[in-house]
Amino acid sequence: MKAYIFIALGFFITIPSFTQVADSNNLDLQNSAERLLSSDSKLMLGGYGEVHYNQPLNSGIRNNGLLDVHRMVILLGYNFNSKIRFISEFEFEHISEAVIEQAFLQYSFSSALNLRAGLMLIPMGIINEYHEPTTFNGVERPVIDTRIAPTTWREIGVGITGNLIGASLKYQLYLVNGFNGYDDGALLTGRNLFRNGRQKGAESFISTPNFTGKIEYYGFKGLNIGLSGYFGNTQSRLYNGIDKDDKSSLARADSSVAGIAMMGLDARYRRGGLQLRGQLYYAAISNTEKYNVFTGSNGMPNDLGSTAIGYYMEAGYDILQFIEGTKTELILFGRFEKCNTHGSTSGELVKNMAYNNRIMTSGITLKLASGAVAKADIQFINSEADKSYSTSFNAGIGVMF
Repeated sequence: MKAYIFIALGFFITIPSFTQVADSNNLDLQNSAERLLSSDSKLMLGGYGEVHYNQPLNSGIRNNGLLDVHRMVILLGYNFNSKIRFISEFEFEHISEAVIEQAFLQYSFSSALNLRAGLMLIPMGIINEYHEPTTFNGVERPVIDTRIAPTTWREIGVGITGNLIGASLKYQLYLVNGFNGYDDGALLTGRNLFRNGRQKGAESFISTPNFTGKIEYYGFKGLNIGLSGYFGNTQSRLYNGIDKDDKSSLARADSSVAGIAMMGLDARYRRGGLQLRGQLYYAAISNTEKYNVFTGSNGMPNDLGSTAIGYYMEAGYDILQFIEGTKTELILFGRFEKCNTHGSTSGELVKNMAYNNRIMTSGITLKLASGAVAKADIQFINSEADKSYSTSFNAGIGVMF
């Protein structure tokens, strides 16, 4: 792999160039963690970022556009030896918000078995792990990857990963802390589901561990199929300090908790200039009737639904593939998406049709070079509550190095 090599403070620092991944992810460029893990250098640096322009379109109303340095990310990794590696990712969002997206230590027994511990991405779907701007079409991430699987979704935990090359399988299995479901009020709601409950490794607490895992099959050329799962309960501070025999306090704490069982199915396929991908999420949420009553405000219950479902289908084609010698890609793409965070409700809660949305996105992705991309698209969104479409034009640039 070609790289620019510098000597600083006695270490070899490598900024890797883009390569195609040799295993199950050969459909896309490596994500940030994979790129650092694939390097043999001691100290590794990299980064990615994107700048967006979002313009609402309305024939009868004038709207200002939004210009935003959405995110800039610094990647830092260190190889203590051939078996022990540390990966970290520092993100600045909207110029002023600083967060840590990943920070984990990995011990490799072999390519088939690695032990990880720290702040890690939840292996759910495609975008949560492959969210760098050069790895997907469209300026903004798919809606189901913000409302159902709350990208970027990461928590502290421990688990194992591996690549079973002979079987063309990759796997990840983790125990992690769960969402904070209650903090002097509801953090889970009907529209945004779990997004506000992410603890993100910031003074996270745990009352019960949650399990998450993913298995991927890449045995057919150009095809990658993934199956993801996440199971457990939200966390609640109300359990802290309770006498185990205090049934009243335990019942109160139980009412502040929701159970979550989420499944994800995704597929990616590439042949020549043709690119196809699709994704499905289904989440079942238990104890919502008690949770909504307990976490309501002003005499009104909360509106967390009992199931959520979302999916999208996307097709793209590189129209420059037949130009001999060119490394530039110009991908025309279209994506149809459905997101319903009120698939069903419990008790007296009535489904909110505004939470049942259809999204159509079409546009272009111009890959100027490995790691440099320009994008533009038009997006149409409507809900069952309002049959008219809201329309926006989006454009942006993205880099990864």
